[in-house]
Amino acid sequence: MIILEMLSYPFLARAMLVGVLVSLCSALLGTPLVLKRYSMIGDGLSHVGFGALAIASAFGWAPLAVAVPVVVVSAVVLLRVSQSRSAIKGDAAVALISSGALAVGVLVISLTSGVNTNVSNYMFGSILTVSRSDAALSVILCAAVLVSFTLFYPRLFAVTFDETFARATGAGAGIYNTLLAVLTAVTVVLGMRMMGALLISSLIIFPPLAAMRVFRSFKSVTVCSAVLSVVCFVTGMTASYALETPSGASVVCADILAFAAFALAGRVRDGRK
Repeated sequence: MIILEMLSYPFLARAMLVGVLVSLCSALLGTPLVLKRYSMIGDGLSHVGFGALAIASAFGWAPLAVAVPVVVVSAVVLLRVSQSRSAIKGDAAVALISSGALAVGVLVISLTSGVNTNVSNYMFGSILTVSRSDAALSVILCAAVLVSFTLFYPRLFAVTFDETFARATGAGAGIYNTLLAVLTAVTVVLGMRMMGALLISSLIIFPPLAAMRVFRSFKSVTVCSAVLSVVCFVTGMTASYALETPSGASVVCADILAFAAFALAGRVRDGRK
């Protein structure tokens, strides 16, 4: 069996473990992000992550140790800016921070080591970049994301559907919006190692959108998107191994096919009513 053959290689086993956890976290967080129309925050944070990883690579620093705090801070700042009364709102704030961080990363690289293989891996993803230490840290951080999402699920549900009411009842909407941004930032950085900065947001967007074609309740969409995300990741990685195609692109193509199938199923169901 192809999957068992893949797991016989240590680097692929690490990639599968981290990838499944990141896919699960991305889908769980993706549901409230899509419903709150914050889905492009993943794309913006991935560009910030690329800038941080590029700078860390240029100076020989530990990539995750640099990228995680930088992207977390950026996520909080992005959330504050988009919710403030300033002239910079929503997509403009994402574009401002993401393009600026990407430009800084490219500039630093060009002035130091030049664009090398490691930076290319951060942009497009590579399973070879997942070391043992990175895998261990990724498992710990993914576990923290999953536990946090589970513990604060009712609050996240409240701020997703009626933030105004949540604020009025003293539910701490600002705190839970910040928590959502922080958890998303951590997940994006972890997923960039395999998916790349250009593709990581697909893990956040595609599974929830696909699940919404068929299901209607928040809980059912969340569960379905989580299962679908893991299945698509394993399918994409298996196809990547069998066909020798890029891992990140293969996973995204699996997500696209799943979205098309769910969209068709939703239309068929609606047509029968």
